[in-house]
Amino acid sequence: MVNDNFQPSVAMREYLAEIFRLQEDSPTVSTTSLAERLQVSAPAVPRMLKRLRNAGYVKHKPYQGIELTPRGREEALRELRRHRILEVFLVNVMDFTWDEAHEHADDMGKGLNDTITERMAEMTNNPTRCPHGEPIPDSECNLPEVKDVCIINLGVGHVGTVSRVRTHDPERLKYFSSLGLVPGADFEIMGRAPFNGPMRLRVGRDDVVLGVELTKSLWVE
Repeated sequence: MVNDNFQPSVAMREYLAEIFRLQEDSPTVSTTSLAERLQVSAPAVPRMLKRLRNAGYVKHKPYQGIELTPRGREEALRELRRHRILEVFLVNVMDFTWDEAHEHADDMGKGLNDTITERMAEMTNNPTRCPHGEPIPDSECNLPEVKDVCIINLGVGHVGTVSRVRTHDPERLKYFSSLGLVPGADFEIMGRAPFNGPMRLRVGRDDVVLGVELTKSLWVE
């Protein structure tokens, strides 16, 4: 029987949030991908997943992987809200750059509770997106709908606006920033080499070229 008053540990919250992020790209999550993203040893993952299953947060589909239960999804969204509001606070109030925000939020978020999170939300005008463009769940754990696509799926002539930059790698974020490819930036696809070759974009008055690995991180409306 699941205890409705059970409070997940910091480590459990981190696992649930990362499972949610991985589920955005695949319905189920493998233990290998989870270990890689959390930078933990492979044997550590099954032990934590057993705790999460016993608490009613995840379920395992044989030969497929792990997925969140409704209870697990709610807790994951609550953790994502804390993390993304903290990122906004770090950038808008504490003047960190967007490439620094994720790592600092990971460290500081371990002691963050809902009361402090809501105060930070008030101080940053109740943001709906983090500095990287990811949607922020509201206080009721509802996730705003985002209708965007990866730019890799678009062809020459498409015009749009950068919605999200989906990477936590500081060097990549610095590079995107240097090109002006940040959430809210307008672009036009000017050219594209065949066979998943580089893509040439017009950003403002400049032309920039992105390799295929970078285009995978750029989501646009």
